[in-house]
Amino acid sequence: MKAMVLAAGLGTRLRPLTDARPKALVEIAGRTLLEITLTRLRSFGVNEVIVNVHHFADMVVEFLRAHSNFGMRIEVSREDVLLDTGGGLKKAAWFFQGNSGDTDEPFLLHNVDVLSAIDLKQMIEAHTDGGALVTLAVQKRESSRQLLFDEQRRLCGRQAGRDREPEIVRPSAHLEPLAFSGIHAISPRLLTMMTEKGVFSIIGTYLRLAAQGETIAAFRADQYFWCDLGRPEDLKRASLDMENLK
Repeated sequence: MKAMVLAAGLGTRLRPLTDARPKALVEIAGRTLLEITLTRLRSFGVNEVIVNVHHFADMVVEFLRAHSNFGMRIEVSREDVLLDTGGGLKKAAWFFQGNSGDTDEPFLLHNVDVLSAIDLKQMIEAHTDGGALVTLAVQKRESSRQLLFDEQRRLCGRQAGRDREPEIVRPSAHLEPLAFSGIHAISPRLLTMMTEKGVFSIIGTYLRLAAQGETIAAFRADQYFWCDLGRPEDLKRASLDMENLK
């Protein structure tokens, strides 16, 4: 199985920890965020990964070399300009469109600054069984940005802030707001449907495709430990919760 790790961000919320290193190499309990993400992906059968880099890119490349790519095939996608999630995936699309004969197999897209105990095997199975174009790990929790799903767990819109009108792309009598957890299961056919260019968010692409009738599904991950590592205080808290990842 293949995956992409989104690791190109500047990590501005983690300053001063990211003043001299990339976010991916910030440590928790002696392990970098990149190592934690890669080893967890490997435990679920992922053996080929592409990592996008920008901020202190050479440090990430050297880190991977020094650790023999953690026993995986790892490619690096360098971004001279930050391309956001959608642009980053589109630039790396070649990695998932090879001639290996398994181009229908879904792949994972995983933020490097997310720690979770989400069962990725169950998520992939739910994605495959449901025939979705994309499946997103979501939870019922507080967040300034919420995705809106109907009773069939199909993406119908988003709510960006409580004081703003929701953006609805697929009308439904009942919409449930859920917080995205930074992990996607994606069918490779999405890659040819990404018509956006340059710098763009993948969520915008998902909303456009949902409006066209494609199924962007929710994988409910409420029961699993999850932590966003955007701030230094988040790192301190997560270091106490590392046992939840086992």
